[in-house]
Amino acid sequence: MSGLAVKLSVPSMMGSPRRFPAALNIICRCAANEQLVLLLVRFALTTVQDIFKHSVVTGRILMERVYRLTISCPDRVGIVARVGQFFSGLGGWIVEANHYSDAATGRFFMRHCIRAESLPFEIDELRRRFAEIATEFGMDWHINDSGSAKKVILMASKGSHCLVDLLHRWHSQELMCDIPCVISNHDTLRSLVEWHGIPFFHVPVDKDNKAEHFRRVNAIVEEHKADTIVLARYMQILPPELCARYIGQVINIHHSFLPSFVGARPYHQAADRGVKLIGATCHYVTQELDAGPIIDQDVIRISHNDTVDDMVRLGKDVEKMVLARGVRSHLEDRVLLHGNKTIVF
Repeated sequence: MSGLAVKLSVPSMMGSPRRFPAALNIICRCAANEQLVLLLVRFALTTVQDIFKHSVVTGRILMERVYRLTISCPDRVGIVARVGQFFSGLGGWIVEANHYSDAATGRFFMRHCIRAESLPFEIDELRRRFAEIATEFGMDWHINDSGSAKKVILMASKGSHCLVDLLHRWHSQELMCDIPCVISNHDTLRSLVEWHGIPFFHVPVDKDNKAEHFRRVNAIVEEHKADTIVLARYMQILPPELCARYIGQVINIHHSFLPSFVGARPYHQAADRGVKLIGATCHYVTQELDAGPIIDQDVIRISHNDTVDDMVRLGKDVEKMVLARGVRSHLEDRVLLHGNKTIVF
């Protein structure tokens, strides 16, 4: 450019919005007109700033920032209309809406996603204004910001398949969360976890004093202010006090042979019985062992040709898939508790 130096400084991202490269293309073609160049540069920078303000950017992924409203309340006429009127009156743009009415219990469930940029204020003010409607309808409700990543602590023992899968999905931006640390009662998986740049806490279990182990686990969870704990094949039973403290926050995965094949070597027991389906269950942890509200399940069909090793391998595959789906649903506020079951939108 004749006598003009222009430097663009914007956050780098691999998937740039369409308007930004288009503006740069125009700049290059109109380089002779310095005033036009400056005008277009200012437009390009403003566009990028606006996108970053209202979007969640991680690596290659540019996601629209939304507020997620979840509701559970007694069913009655006018709930959807009242909520819709509230947001339309503010100019709020609802991009996803889910509703379910349980006729057996008379309970109503809702999940709405509203574009953050469509509202004239931030989430605290939104919560303040919505509280009046929540009181009117007797709602149990939450509003979360998709731009605020939940803190997820992973716990594991020696088995690595579920932990490795979750770390890979987090590393490749498939799971939108922060993982402040991993806790294990064995030191086996340390190098794998630390390769990802995540702190690893080895908290051994003394079979004669398990309370000390769980005291230390709870201290780590509180220190890192975790929103969610995922038991990625963590082979210890949480004590009742921890289950009660983190209701709806602890997610577990196990094979779906229960209650038929309890205890050690469940795949060997299943093979001896000639089962034709193997599967996995992802659920919230409660004080009743492996009986909490179910988030996700799946099965794989097998035959007499499958050996015990085949069954173990296939079982690990389905466990990874089901746990990842369950964790994703939880992170996206798609799971609403309803007694000892869940509504998953």
